[in-house]
Amino acid sequence: MISGLPGTGKTTVAAALAERRAAAHVSVDPIEDGLLDAGHPRTWETGVAAYEAARREAEQHLALGSSVVVDAVNDSEPARETWRVAAANTGAELAFVLLVLDDAGEHRRRLEGRERDLAHVPEPSWDDVLVRAASYAPWPEGSCLRIRADGAVDEVLHDVLTGLPGL
Repeated sequence: MISGLPGTGKTTVAAALAERRAAAHVSVDPIEDGLLDAGHPRTWETGVAAYEAARREAEQHLALGSSVVVDAVNDSEPARETWRVAAANTGAELAFVLLVLDDAGEHRRRLEGRERDLAHVPEPSWDDVLVRAASYAPWPEGSCLRIRADGAVDEVLHDVLTGLPGL
């Protein structure tokens, strides 16, 4: 489970990890984009529905014996519980990785420079990310692997693989 604020590189790192491990990659944002495309309103409930749909997709892959790498912001305990439920439902091992980007200038540059193919999920502004950061629920000690995401993708991926030796 790759977590972190928008613009920290979650999707890029998750995709690289999934490719390296021949795992399925599940991302919450494209699922939310699909729900919005189907006419669901942009609400907290639609965001929760996207997490639940992603959980079910992850569970399907896990039931087939595939490894899964999920990327989602996971800024609250209820969001994180989604993945604990998936692991419990399937008997899968779960590891949370939190990508952090302490260099505000680099974080903002990445956020403002990214282009995603999402028709209905707008890119958050830097101010949106700052507001989200202020309300981001802290991770209990030892509940996630904290990785600095300020390096190149290969460096960050190396840190993830080194920090989670069972991968």
